[in-house]
Amino acid sequence: MKISREIRLGIFGTVVIVFFIIGINFLKGKDIFHKHRTYYAVFKAISGLQEAAPISINGLNIGKITGIRFESKVSSRILVELTVYNPIFIPSNSVARIYSTDILGTKNIELALGSSPLPAQNGDTLLSDVQMSLTEEVNKQVAPIKKKAEDLISSLDTMVTVLQSVFNSETRRNLNESFQRIRSTFTNLESTSFNIDTLVYGQRKRMERIFFNIESVTETLRENEKNITNVMSNFSSISDTIAKINFTNTISNLDKVLNEVASVTNKINTGQGSLGLLVNDDKLYNNLDKSAFELKALIQDMKLNPYRYVNFSVFPPGNKRMQYKEPEAK
Repeated sequence: MKISREIRLGIFGTVVIVFFIIGINFLKGKDIFHKHRTYYAVFKAISGLQEAAPISINGLNIGKITGIRFESKVSSRILVELTVYNPIFIPSNSVARIYSTDILGTKNIELALGSSPLPAQNGDTLLSDVQMSLTEEVNKQVAPIKKKAEDLISSLDTMVTVLQSVFNSETRRNLNESFQRIRSTFTNLESTSFNIDTLVYGQRKRMERIFFNIESVTETLRENEKNITNVMSNFSSISDTIAKINFTNTISNLDKVLNEVASVTNKINTGQGSLGLLVNDDKLYNNLDKSAFELKALIQDMKLNPYRYVNFSVFPPGNKRMQYKEPEAK
């Protein structure tokens, strides 16, 4: 049976159209020969996401992006069509997240499966999220450091300006003089240290004896610790006894005695009483002195001529011998 030319052209055109549709869908990432599900996600910005970019779960590709367009004519949000070929269960609260696969900024979509027991139906709009790129992460981390560096540079610039205004020629000259004085001070300190070292070296034996004596004293104190404790205890007892003394009455009695002594002294000075007369009356003093002299002369005569006063002889002595002779004053 002969097929007409028109039929052959029609079959050829149909095959071409079919292959053209298949090729277009293949280029778009659509696989028309496998069962699939379509989901949607809305983003404010897709950050370089392209059609046919893979969709993955935990790194395993389960589909492709098959469409990117604005949500509506009056909206700037972008609607991304997600075609999933894998029959994996996708909960209704799963999140479609745009993430960077490398440092060049290549974008893919990863499905973060939710915990809902209900599956996402074909044509549902999933939750969306955008993961910051490596550049954005670096910028985010570097931004505070950059700000601090800028502030530091500004502070350094201010400090340099202040230093330039402060460290003028006169100030530099004063600093030089100060450093010279400091150098001289250190030289003096070095000399002093050398002298001290020399002194210590020369007196080391004496210092050894001093430390030995100190050690001996310390050892003696340690050995007599018990005696020292007893002494301190006795001293404490004495201080307690002294503290218990009624100093008020004692001082009052002492004041009374001093007043009486002052009264007696006053009477003596004014010539009252025997002692006062003796102290103040010269005649009485002279008489007493004369009486004492005569008594002394009598005692001396009794020693020299006892027979004048006691006579045991049978023959009494002569009158001449019995006569009293006044001793010479010495």
